[in-house]
Amino acid sequence: MGTVSLFGYGGTTKALAKNIKNVIFYDDKVTKPFTDENGFKVRPSSDFDPKYSALEITSPGIPPHNPLIQKAQNLISEYDYLADVMPFSIWISGTNGKTTTTQMTQYLLREYGSIEGGNIGTALAKLDTAASMWVLETSSFTLHYTNKARPNIYVLLPLSPDHLSWHGDMQAYTHDKLKPLKMMKDGEIAIIPKIYKDSLISKANILFYEDENELAKIFGIDIQKINFKGVFLLDALLALCIKKILFNTLDYEGINSFVIDPHRQEELRDSYDRLWVNDTKATNLDATIGALKRYKEHHIHLILGGDDKGVDLTQLFEFLQELHVKYPAGVSIYAIGSNQEKLLKLSNDFGLTCKGCDILANAVEEIAKVLKTGEVALLSPAAASLDQFTSYAQRGEMFKEFVKAL
Repeated sequence: MGTVSLFGYGGTTKALAKNIKNVIFYDDKVTKPFTDENGFKVRPSSDFDPKYSALEITSPGIPPHNPLIQKAQNLISEYDYLADVMPFSIWISGTNGKTTTTQMTQYLLREYGSIEGGNIGTALAKLDTAASMWVLETSSFTLHYTNKARPNIYVLLPLSPDHLSWHGDMQAYTHDKLKPLKMMKDGEIAIIPKIYKDSLISKANILFYEDENELAKIFGIDIQKINFKGVFLLDALLALCIKKILFNTLDYEGINSFVIDPHRQEELRDSYDRLWVNDTKATNLDATIGALKRYKEHHIHLILGGDDKGVDLTQLFEFLQELHVKYPAGVSIYAIGSNQEKLLKLSNDFGLTCKGCDILANAVEEIAKVLKTGEVALLSPAAASLDQFTSYAQRGEMFKEFVKAL
């Protein structure tokens, strides 16, 4: 093979480089060519010439409109590059919950020699190909560039608008999420939201679900035996379903012993025993709506805002307005971040109470003045964090520190 061009100088491509001869990295952030500590050449993206490239493998986050992608003539994903050595694989995708579902699935299957990776943190090139199975959190970015590799089991959680500036629109985003079904073969299994039933063509055996209750009925699961509630119930059910498919067992004890990672509906109490919820990982509409559903019986002091990536927030505000009609406890909104003015206007348009706070510390301070026992202070921003924080995790940790100081 000739020169392999790796797009992006990050974890995915660095892991691949150690298994490929004659590679060159191209990265938008590089201004001058250099050789790294491992002897690999790293060049500015503008240096890429497809005439001298036998194969291009991209970091999944690079969007289709990037000049590197536009110039590439032999472009594949890391999944495609490793397709021939990939063991039995379970791919888990969706808008919200895919990380938790992947972790839960790995937790239930670890005794059988499974390992997890993909978008969850470990690049595929670092995974052991001798493992019995791979449990992979799979992003829409990766699926967009994948045309050869396919899962043996594919699980899709419900979809809502996300990464639309990357994909272009909701139709393209949905298309990429459903893409694996076109490549799957007889005997392989997929679990897919019922809303897509009439638009799919696949050789796989597809099990469709409308909600948690229907999924539990299909697999004979007693929901009352599962400790997880709210948004985590579907995650737990899907993990149980995967193990049931593979080993014909319902592991209630195993799933109930799983511990949720922080930053998703993480409950804490201040010195006055008032409830605060760190749901900083709710970076899109569906995740925030899920959190609101969980606490709808209480008056909610909701912190919204950040980088919403241009997503239309109307659906969220329609739901907030509906809460005021159905549940008299209601919601008070505290807006922060780069989309604060947008949130203030939408709140006004929908007749909702919203206070502009600019930054998270101010929002916590304002809520602390009025929060009563029995109410809920909820950080569920429906937006990414990079306008004011280094990550959603930093946003969550700062939120917890502010609450602790009350």
